[in-house]
Amino acid sequence: MIRASWRGPILALALALVLLATGAPAEGQTRPRQRARTTPTPPKREPAQVTCPATVGTGVKTARVFCDVLTGRDPADGVLIKIPPHTGAVTLTFDLHARHTYSEELVTKGAAFARYTATVGILTMNNDLVERAMVQAEFRTIADAFDRIGGGAGPGGVKAVVPVSIEPVAMVLKEAPEQVSLLGENLRVARLSGESALTAPGQAVALVSNIQIEYRPAPAPKRR
Repeated sequence: MIRASWRGPILALALALVLLATGAPAEGQTRPRQRARTTPTPPKREPAQVTCPATVGTGVKTARVFCDVLTGRDPADGVLIKIPPHTGAVTLTFDLHARHTYSEELVTKGAAFARYTATVGILTMNNDLVERAMVQAEFRTIADAFDRIGGGAGPGGVKAVVPVSIEPVAMVLKEAPEQVSLLGENLRVARLSGESALTAPGQAVALVSNIQIEYRPAPAPKRR
């Protein structure tokens, strides 16, 4: 028979062994805190920061800024598009337009027909090709114009350069650098008088507008 004076210590020892075997926390101990789950930053869509080497002007109807896409071999000569700090892939979108020089005289004579096929490329600043895009359009009368560009000396204060048609372009940049360049490759033009091609550097082959990017902003640096 166990004496009453020994019952207390024996029960305490038995309880401690049970707690140790089951892994239950002893009195005075605290369980480790679970880290709070961080929710990913939502994607953001905004107009891109663009450096245009040849800005044509602003559309009368759309209020878009139209920029010439020039042929060349150096990405620094193209339309430069800045990519902000981000995580993951970046989606780049823009609209391409055929570039037509309007002549009221040719329209009146019924000789203004032109078919344009322009090819442009998106390149890194190291001259690596990311993707190509193309726009095809025909012009016969001013009804074929996508918009008129203000700031000219023509009737109504518009310029002779006319954006024709609209070709939406979207591309995913999986490993987006800090900046990419939109550079023209070539332009083929078919008129009533025949066909011609432009490939020499510095030639305007198309117009671009509405350049936007969608990205997930990089998290802010943690404070020490």
